[in-house]
Amino acid sequence: MTEFRGKNVFLTGHTGFKGSWLALWLQNLGANVTGYALAAPSKPSHFELLREQGILKIESVIGDICDLPSLSRAMTDADPDLVIHMAAQPIVLRSYRDPIETYETNVMGTLKVFEAARSLKKGRLRAIVNITSDKCYENRETLVGYKETDPMGGYDPYSSSKGCAEILFSSYQRSYFPEEKYGSDHNILMASVRAGNVIGGGDWAEDRLIPDLIRAAKENRVAIIRNPSAIRPWQHVLEPLSGYLEIARRLLSGETAASGGWNFGPNEESCVTVGELLTSLKKQWNGLGFELGTTGSVHEAGFLRLDSSKARTKLGWKPVLSFEETLQWTADWYRNQKESGELNTLQQLKDYSEKLEASKK
Repeated sequence: MTEFRGKNVFLTGHTGFKGSWLALWLQNLGANVTGYALAAPSKPSHFELLREQGILKIESVIGDICDLPSLSRAMTDADPDLVIHMAAQPIVLRSYRDPIETYETNVMGTLKVFEAARSLKKGRLRAIVNITSDKCYENRETLVGYKETDPMGGYDPYSSSKGCAEILFSSYQRSYFPEEKYGSDHNILMASVRAGNVIGGGDWAEDRLIPDLIRAAKENRVAIIRNPSAIRPWQHVLEPLSGYLEIARRLLSGETAASGGWNFGPNEESCVTVGELLTSLKKQWNGLGFELGTTGSVHEAGFLRLDSSKARTKLGWKPVLSFEETLQWTADWYRNQKESGELNTLQQLKDYSEKLEASKK
């Protein structure tokens, strides 16, 4: 992906789990990355550890995407070729506790990122990639994966806010950066991307399955797992990020066909229940202890899967890690960090990049 070398990238949400992995990947591709986000949302923090160990060396601006003046100043200073919007309130249970914060961040925050980008005067900006979630779709609890043409929705406040963000994206794209007027009225292409349940090393967020297990192991206790029968599309963090970068690369190259909505979900073998994932993960790391509890007190989706056939056929994108490899890489990362304090993030990124290139041959 040589297209990123020397490009200015403005990345919101860089202090989070997915954002820190993406920031490092962009840095390794030769991009000039400016991150804009609130302070790291957890302790430990993958972002902070990468910085402390001298691995990640991007420009980091701590700020709130809902603060439009601050956001606009930072984006103007960065003079980006590419804006990637990843900052969000990402936790379903937290959205029940604080729906106002969830909608303000995920909807109004997204609006302000788009406005800050639209307001750049004669800058270098050529592409905007908006990152939402598989939960943006109106979930009918069917066994069929959701396609990009399916309606947006959401039962809980988090899912609903992501559906709202997708509708907002569609409005902005059609109102201000329509594909048919690219190259004449404007020079910016937009895409919105969705992924499944992302796992991997460096996630310590609240109310997430793998972080809950890691915390329990560290404290020598057993984690109580809610909704063990829920089926999710599990994937390693690098899998959807490879799709996001492929879309960004094509947008920067002026490919109008890359604009619009895209799903980047795992293979069907990776769509398993929470209980099945935990049983498989324990084979990779005997130190993990858990008990399967009952359904939680609030509604959470029972079945959710993405249909990624559009990305497979039109981009040639596909997952490169098996379900077992995803679990192995995740367990290896945490075990290595726990035993040595060192991060193998760079090594896993290198290994994944090699697998990715080999899959294209």
